[in-house]
Amino acid sequence: MTQSSLQRLYTRQFLIIWVANFFSVISMSTFFLFPLFITARGGNKVDIGFLMGVMTLSSVLSRPLVSQMIDKIGRKRSYFFGTIINAVIPALHILFQGSISDFYIPLIALRIVHGIGLGLCFTATLTYVSDIVPKERLNEGLGMFGVTSLVAMAAGPTLAEPIIRNFGFSAYFLTISGLGLSALIMQFFIPETYVRGASTAQSLSFFAVLKRKKILSISIMSAFFGIGMSTQGVFIAPYIQFLGLPNISIFFIAYSTTAVLTRIFGSRLADKVGEENILPWAFLLSAFGYLSLIYVQSSWFLIIPGLIAGCGHGLIFPCLNALAIRGEPIQIRGKISGIFTGAMDGGMFLGAIVSGYIGEWFGFIPIFITTFLVLVTGSGLFLAVLKKSVISNAGEAGI
Repeated sequence: MTQSSLQRLYTRQFLIIWVANFFSVISMSTFFLFPLFITARGGNKVDIGFLMGVMTLSSVLSRPLVSQMIDKIGRKRSYFFGTIINAVIPALHILFQGSISDFYIPLIALRIVHGIGLGLCFTATLTYVSDIVPKERLNEGLGMFGVTSLVAMAAGPTLAEPIIRNFGFSAYFLTISGLGLSALIMQFFIPETYVRGASTAQSLSFFAVLKRKKILSISIMSAFFGIGMSTQGVFIAPYIQFLGLPNISIFFIAYSTTAVLTRIFGSRLADKVGEENILPWAFLLSAFGYLSLIYVQSSWFLIIPGLIAGCGHGLIFPCLNALAIRGEPIQIRGKISGIFTGAMDGGMFLGAIVSGYIGEWFGFIPIFITTFLVLVTGSGLFLAVLKKSVISNAGEAGI
């Protein structure tokens, strides 16, 4: 690989949005320990599933508007509004004192607004990066950009756990706001990548793009992936607490470390052999990672499910993202990113709600078994039906 090729990918723009994304995602991942706040205020597993899920639902329902906004006013400006929400909303949580029943409705309202902010940040940054990454290194570029997300996913719980333990939940929420503020500051140093012009291409609606076979197939797979992500983001922390194990962050560190290494050493492979050939096996890896959680007996054993599931994640996300964007015109990438990320959030919402009831009725173990079955089903569905649609209908927009 030549030096000029490296420079084309790792530009100043790429590195700044890379760092900004780290702060956006770490502000989100600290909320992996938000279930501890819910239980500390008297909530149960159903409350955890609902309150974690409602933020995701708002993110999903706002996706048509969010993605339309990104293709209309630009990636950077949309990200700006998202980072403002992420900087302000967490700090407002310090107003909630006493029993959760005393502030349930206002808490839901904050979760809804926060979900819209996360949807803006997530979709805008992915679209921004897809604009600036060389097309022949698309999977590598998206994969390496996602490294900051994976590091942040481990860093968030690792940072949050001692803050909650030593300083309480008020310090926890103020820390999250500070992280969101850092992302807001970083975005001032990047230029816009796309400004809407006088082209009929923009007349394509969110739902017109969604109905295309390729995009619909990828959105289905993204929803399956999101269900697995809901287990990681919602039920790992309370499960480890239930087991009485002292180090919650071990799983998240192992998960993110493996996912990062998979991106670094495996991202170019997908560009060579095709994302569609890697995706089903990555789903199986994630499935067995979550299944292995039922055998956890010590904190150090959490490394094993973290390694396996993290490897699957490290492959799945960039493969789905690259499949969605590859060969598509810039005028509809905001909508494609919105559909891809929205479907994933939809899976996270569904997984959080359903798993919350499963956990309340039957305990934690059935949650992990259900997640295993869902991911295995996704792998089989892709091999049997969806893979053909993804390959044969690539670039069907015709713009």
